[in-house]
Amino acid sequence: MTSMFERALGADFARLHPQLQRRFGVSVSGGQACVGTGVMEQIWHAGFTRPFLALGGTRNILVPEQGRQVPFTIENYPYVDSYGRETVTFVRTFDLPGRPRRFDATMVYDPARGIVDYLGSHQHLAVDLSFQVDECGGLVIRSEGFRFHEGRLSCRLPKAVTGTAVVRESYDDDAEEFRVGVTVSHPRLGPMFGYWGAFRARYVDVTEQGVPAVVRPRREEARL
Repeated sequence: MTSMFERALGADFARLHPQLQRRFGVSVSGGQACVGTGVMEQIWHAGFTRPFLALGGTRNILVPEQGRQVPFTIENYPYVDSYGRETVTFVRTFDLPGRPRRFDATMVYDPARGIVDYLGSHQHLAVDLSFQVDECGGLVIRSEGFRFHEGRLSCRLPKAVTGTAVVRESYDDDAEEFRVGVTVSHPRLGPMFGYWGAFRARYVDVTEQGVPAVVRPRREEARL
C-alpha cells in the first residue's frame, strides 16, 4: 500500500526530492518510522498571541515560548488507530531552556477529505490540508479549514479566529539535512507564530520496536 502522502499527491509525489519521498513514504505496510533530530534556528510569535499559545500549550498545540538554536526532535510513526484508520504521528519536541515543549499532530487519510490533521494531545482540532510540490522538489503544506470537536460540540472555525498555517520542507543535498519552516498567519493581523531550522533523519523498524505509547494522542476523535 502506498503512503497517505503519496495518495494525497498522486503523480506529483514522484516530483519530490528522493529524500522527501522516503520521509513521506512512511506507512503501516512499509513498517518504518522516521525520527528526525536537529536544531530550530528560531521559534517566534507575535506578542498578542501569547495568551492563546499558552492555552494551546496545555494540550501540546503550538509553543508559547520563543528561542534560538533550540534542539529539536520530530517523530513520524505510522500505526492504525482505534477507529481502523492509518495514522502518522507528527510529534515535535522543542528542548527549550527549563522546559521541553511538544507540538503534537496525528494525520489520517479520508477518501473524501484527503489528509486530515488532528492537532494536540486530545485531537480537539481537525484540520484539512492541501499538498503541493514546489519547483525544487520541496513539499508545501497549507491548512484549509479548522473544526473543533469537544464532547457534543462540533463546529467549523472561521479563519478570522484561526489563520492559515504553511509548512515548507525541503532537502539540502550539500548539508545532507532536511530544512523545515512553519508560519501561521492571520488574514488581518499578519504573521502570528512560526519556526524554522534543520534536522537529519533516521529510520526505525516499527515491526520490531513498535510505536512508543508516548507519541500517541491521549484521546482519539472519530469525527473528521
